[in-house]
Amino acid sequence: MPQLATRMGRAKPSAIMVIAEKAKRLKAEGRDIVSFSIGVPNFLPGEHVYAAAREALAKDSGQYGSNRGSDALVDAFLGHIEALGLTGYKRENVSTGVGAKQILYNLAEALLDEGDEIAFPAPYWTSYLDIAEIVGAKINILPCPPEQHYKLTPAQLDEALARKPRVFLFNNPSNPTGMVYTRDEIVALADVIAKYPDTWIITDDIYNTMVFDGVGYHNFVHVRPELKDRVIFVDSLSKTYGMPGWRVGFIAAPESVAKAVTTLNSNHITSLPEVITAAAVAALSGPQDVPAAKCAEFAVKRDRVYNALVSIPGVVCPRPQGAFYAFPDISVAFGKKHDGVAITSDVDFCAALLETKGVACVPGSAFGEPRALRISYSCPDEALDKGMARIVEFFAELT
Repeated sequence: MPQLATRMGRAKPSAIMVIAEKAKRLKAEGRDIVSFSIGVPNFLPGEHVYAAAREALAKDSGQYGSNRGSDALVDAFLGHIEALGLTGYKRENVSTGVGAKQILYNLAEALLDEGDEIAFPAPYWTSYLDIAEIVGAKINILPCPPEQHYKLTPAQLDEALARKPRVFLFNNPSNPTGMVYTRDEIVALADVIAKYPDTWIITDDIYNTMVFDGVGYHNFVHVRPELKDRVIFVDSLSKTYGMPGWRVGFIAAPESVAKAVTTLNSNHITSLPEVITAAAVAALSGPQDVPAAKCAEFAVKRDRVYNALVSIPGVVCPRPQGAFYAFPDISVAFGKKHDGVAITSDVDFCAALLETKGVACVPGSAFGEPRALRISYSCPDEALDKGMARIVEFFAELT
């Protein structure tokens, strides 16, 4: 029988989706399940987005679109990033894709030959590791434990870039931790990056509008404009506009990179559909009241989650300031038992929590930090409060 390609031995299903699917199955069986597992914003875009989609559907030409993205979509994205302070980009610096994940996969193919090194901090989004492994890259993971608030230090970055990796991948605000780098922290990291001109810098900043406490969103290009010729900014409609299922991602990048991604699109996806393109243009260029309101709402939810977690003896949780995640260190539970079941790892903890309390969380080991777990707190308030009360109760029952 013919064999699969060797790379498929390196490919793994998303750990996040595995947990989410298990929670769905249990709920379908009649269990009372609260899912903190999947990172979806749990709100819908404004009516103007649907109106634009309906209008486009009525006028649908049925034709192929641009491999880069329509001029209207590219221009709307350029306006969006200009509002973020990322100025001076032109159409030839932009390309689109079927969500940020496909963009990141295209970037891996465009920038990394087999054996090339990619460096990124841990905790990391699970797909970073998976994509890098599929393309055969050499992976340098930079551990950022809770003791340093899950943030990369300039010294760590200096050591990593001294190895001359082809790519450094950076995520701010962070999935899974919800941590946000201050301007001073971005300046310090950018000063290091400036010393190493041979490394591409990918900034996965898809949560850039979800920042709390007045910290603000900052990119390396903001503080060191000369880095623009090798910084690749990744964004998406999914989180900001409540449109994960619409699958629209973007890059603003040096022209050579945007052209490479566009070329790969011509072989992978051809183009985004007309209806989705129209909805995306409306989201980017229309009223921004829904994203602003949801950011304020997530800040309140963050407080509820954080206050519950820090009330638990022994649990350590750096205070998240963005996205909609908390990433508590729950290793105080290791070596204990719940209902006679031994808890020796984050996987044991999450399995027991789901089985006994009906709360689904993703083990931290999926993100490169096995002492923790990820809580996605974008669910309705009633479910949020119920789930957090169950987690507090679970810890109280440990022996």
